[in-house]
Amino acid sequence: MGARSKARKRAVDVLYAAALRDADPVRLLDERNAVAEQPSPNDYATTLVEGVVAHRERIDELLTEHAEGWTLDRMPFVDLAVLRLGLYELLWATDVPDAVAIDEAVQLARSLSTDDSPRFVNGVLGRLATIADQLRATL
Repeated sequence: MGARSKARKRAVDVLYAAALRDADPVRLLDERNAVAEQPSPNDYATTLVEGVVAHRERIDELLTEHAEGWTLDRMPFVDLAVLRLGLYELLWATDVPDAVAIDEAVQLARSLSTDDSPRFVNGVLGRLATIADQLRATL
């Protein structure tokens, strides 16, 4: 697993734990970094968590619009964390190709969630990818 893939998993872990605890993800990540024996030298996880938090309102609006038949409240916390991260990378991480953002999110869903989750994540992010250029123009 590459450094960025590990950072993505770490970011999803933090977003998931924060959702379960109704906590601030950035503060939770800072707390985890403070107690870690070997803090991660890769700050991409921090970039991802901070990015999701900064754009969460818009991310959640888009997920609500494009997750056909699903509300955010009905989604498992882990799937929601993966979708938020994937959508952040899709729209705001200019150095990540769209296909990579989607594939990484699908892989996270495959390893962390249910058997149906990879297909769901792929479908939602795939729909958003078809209009990603238009969405980026309005950000």
